[in-house]
Amino acid sequence: MVGTSPKIRRLMTDAGFVTAEEWDTASKGKENVLELLLSSGKFTERQFFETVGPAAGVVPVFLVRVKLEQNAVEAIQRELCEQLLVLPIVLNGDVLTVAVSDPFDVLRLDDLKQISGCKVRTVLSHPSAVRQALIAYYDKDNKQIEGVLGTGDTSDLEAVRPDDDDVRELSSEVATGSEDAPAVKVVNSVLLRALREKASDIHIEPGDKDIRIRFRVDGRMAEQGRVPRTMGPAISSRLKILASLDIAERQIPQDGKFQIKHENRRIDFRLSTLPVVGGEKCVMRILDQGGAAKKLDDLKYEPKCLADIRAGTESAYGMVLVTGPTGSGKSTTLYACVQEVASPEINVVTVEDPVEYRMDGINQVPVNPKRGLTFAGALRSILRQDPDVVLLGEIRDKETAEIAVKAALTGHLVLSTLHTNDAPQAITRLIDMGIDPFMVSSSVVVVCAQRLVRRLCEHCRVPLELPEKELLNVGFKASELQGLKLHGPHPPGCPRCKNGYKGRLALLETMLLDATIKRMIVEGRAVAEIKGAALAAGMLTLRRVGILNVIRGHTSLEEVLRVTVSD
Repeated sequence: MVGTSPKIRRLMTDAGFVTAEEWDTASKGKENVLELLLSSGKFTERQFFETVGPAAGVVPVFLVRVKLEQNAVEAIQRELCEQLLVLPIVLNGDVLTVAVSDPFDVLRLDDLKQISGCKVRTVLSHPSAVRQALIAYYDKDNKQIEGVLGTGDTSDLEAVRPDDDDVRELSSEVATGSEDAPAVKVVNSVLLRALREKASDIHIEPGDKDIRIRFRVDGRMAEQGRVPRTMGPAISSRLKILASLDIAERQIPQDGKFQIKHENRRIDFRLSTLPVVGGEKCVMRILDQGGAAKKLDDLKYEPKCLADIRAGTESAYGMVLVTGPTGSGKSTTLYACVQEVASPEINVVTVEDPVEYRMDGINQVPVNPKRGLTFAGALRSILRQDPDVVLLGEIRDKETAEIAVKAALTGHLVLSTLHTNDAPQAITRLIDMGIDPFMVSSSVVVVCAQRLVRRLCEHCRVPLELPEKELLNVGFKASELQGLKLHGPHPPGCPRCKNGYKGRLALLETMLLDATIKRMIVEGRAVAEIKGAALAAGMLTLRRVGILNVIRGHTSLEEVLRVTVSD
């Protein structure tokens, strides 16, 4: 409890508003003596102002009429404002104007100077008005949070350590330990809403005036709302606590992960923090471990592409590569391949960072670089575990590539991913890593390139008419234009979709390595020549597969042009 200076006692008793005995009796209680005497009617707010203000040489203010400046409020933490019974109002250069109820407390004013790093100018208020103004300001923030993110029930969200099965309430690790802490409400609401929206990524971005929250849903970013800028440090600290990161370090990037158990599903969040102007940007990738891995038939690939990838999975040994940028569905395709070959007679081992789906009967190894378990190290070890099929989350370096190629040549079926723009470029990528062309041609069975496009909503899509010349230029065949009916999205969509799209579908380009392509690889032919040979053998490019889905009305031409390049 903040005390009151003896000088105020003398001023109020000398003015005859209260006796010394009444003052001393009131000061023995737990409440602030000024609050108690004002609430009991011993004197009015105006009498207090007219007595203390002139004596202290400060101007009285009615805080209900004052609009607080955000940069002033940020100068002193809320907890200290409540503890010292002060209210920052305006920050002009290095001069901070603060409302106080006791202008004679020199020590308190010195504390304010040290905390804020500013020269302090005081105005007069009274304790109740300061408390109410603080509550009103921060309740405004809470109402803004609720208005933006909603107030859904987050009680069934539980935090789970990735390396054990101990379950804790999501709010249990907040530094304040309070479920009602604003940062906890924001984080819980953001996570819950992202799960409901089926988002793949969450972006929390500090700005000059506020914090912007965006989700990536079906591959497209969309703003979900904004919260006060003052909450930035608390939100990033909350996420760092969940991911076991250093909350005191704000000047360097950090990476971590945590798990949430929601509706009996384990959901993995990979957290990345990055110092930016205005604070720290936090990005989370959402990986639903409770989701069931799909089968190849469920992914609706073109029959030619499906036959090619099946030829790879049915091979006794060799390598099946799936290429594409981050978030293009490569892991989903690999898991479908594993589902295709898994059986009690087959020993399947995976090396992943992180494990995205849990599969019964499959030995899944999570990479942990902090403990020295890298892709190459894990792959080297599991090859001594008598595997038949190896799923390698990603080929990132020469060492991993060499071990994977040797495994594929020594009787193992290896499934893995690379980051290239199309299927033929995967060959040159391996050679650029230092793998001998002969080893590449001997080990790789099929290479796939994948992209995801948004699926048109069947309930609100609208017919489109585009010039034939434009359609021919982007890859349509003349024979396909006769009687062609194209469809596009209907913004802003219907209750079943978002902006005319609902869900996504995969475009798959497959290059089966036949004798001609293998010979060209050994001869060191250019990637363009290899692609030409693959096209002559019937390869369907990403653009071509996309156009076939446009003709069927599954997606829009705009989506296909967005994610593919011309052949």
